[in-house]
Amino acid sequence: SRGTAPPDLPPMLLSLAPIALLVLLLSASVALFGSDASYGANQVALIIASAATMLVGWRRGMSWQAIQEGMVGAITVSIMPMMILLSVGALIGSWIIGGTVPGMIFYGVQLLDPSFFYAASAIICALASLSLGSSWTVAGTLGIGLMGIATTYSLSPAITAGAVISGAYFGDKLSPLSDTTNLAAAAVGVDLFEHIKNMLWTTLPAFITALVIFSFIGSEGAATPENIAEIRTALAAQFAISPWVLSPLALMLALIYWRVPAYPTILICTLAGTLLAAGLQGDVVRELARAAHPESPTPLIQGLWMALFSGYKSPENMGELSKLLDKGGLASMLNTIFLILTAMTFGGMLDSTGILRQLLDQVLRGVRRTGDLILATVGGGLITNLLAADQFLAITLPGRLFTPAYDDRGLNRLSLSRTLEDSATLTSVLIPWNTCGAFMAATLGVATLEYAPYALFNLICPILAVIFGYLLIAQPHAEATSA
Repeated sequence: SRGTAPPDLPPMLLSLAPIALLVLLLSASVALFGSDASYGANQVALIIASAATMLVGWRRGMSWQAIQEGMVGAITVSIMPMMILLSVGALIGSWIIGGTVPGMIFYGVQLLDPSFFYAASAIICALASLSLGSSWTVAGTLGIGLMGIATTYSLSPAITAGAVISGAYFGDKLSPLSDTTNLAAAAVGVDLFEHIKNMLWTTLPAFITALVIFSFIGSEGAATPENIAEIRTALAAQFAISPWVLSPLALMLALIYWRVPAYPTILICTLAGTLLAAGLQGDVVRELARAAHPESPTPLIQGLWMALFSGYKSPENMGELSKLLDKGGLASMLNTIFLILTAMTFGGMLDSTGILRQLLDQVLRGVRRTGDLILATVGGGLITNLLAADQFLAITLPGRLFTPAYDDRGLNRLSLSRTLEDSATLTSVLIPWNTCGAFMAATLGVATLEYAPYALFNLICPILAVIFGYLLIAQPHAEATSA
């Protein structure tokens, strides 16, 4: 763990105190504020729980310096995700005012029929994420367009978000370009491509099952062709729509293909969207600026600037279309960053005080069979995601702690690396205060607890991993090299 480790681990009752307090406070937050809890109330709960964790550390004789090092270390890990989050906010603003997102909606409603929309969305995001290796990038680009198309069709935003996330995480999980896939293989010392091959045992059945369920989810109440035609006409009247508006999306795909890292890719594509807005959507940009500042001497520059920091705001005559387009900007991500900072503070303190390690050790104590070990690994990944609020910690910490247990039982570490991904990677997006859950909620505009029941792939895969463990399916022995 980060910082100076305590001389011994705290008693279990003392360790559970800040966690029990957090559960109580989060429950009260949801009861008092409902779906608005993530807009400040949950952050207060995390700050109070962090204070309680600090008191536990002091009770164990730890110095504030040691506790602070754990807190700062956890926040340091989250800096790049927060920077990506901010840049995605700017990207969305630039792609909306540049016509890229309106263009994706305009053309997308011609290609995607409501009767198979959810399954098609999952497949589209899966293919993109498999080639890009980034669920966040897919959600922040294709996901935004698909959410807009769903709204145009009057389909469920929660189910659409679940389909987008299912596809994005399927591709991310199997892509050799994914950071979590590489991390899981490295954390337990297995070959990357053997790790990917072994993951097919649980990943493919889970995704196929999710697609079947999405295919049977009805689209009753979807918009009629007449409604769709009206929306396409309104989009074309507001924006200059042509195949050129999709050029930032093509640029993004090319940059990822050339393995340009996510953050510079998003910045470059944001610049492309901004230049496209200046060149093709000048009237839209000026209208945005003059609506807020009628006397602006440079409305083109001011409008572009506004789109980047506060997002796009539709004119009043856009009606229902404003629900599609009023998004983006750096400011739209600030509350999510607040949530990530407070969650990582709490997680870092749990790590530095030894509480998190003790809880994971307790999880391992009940292991008797192979199925118990797989269940403990899934539970360890979920617990770390819940408490440390970061999927990278949820992969590395249980990976380090559980490796000896797999070795002692003669199990190949490929079973461990696969199960870490089945649990830590996939459950991170189901937790509102986790970096992944917070990102998806902010980007897709749907609260985590609303889309979580429909993130079918992310729900099915951990369950399948446990079932396979108890049935001894795809549990290779140490001398094997693949499943």
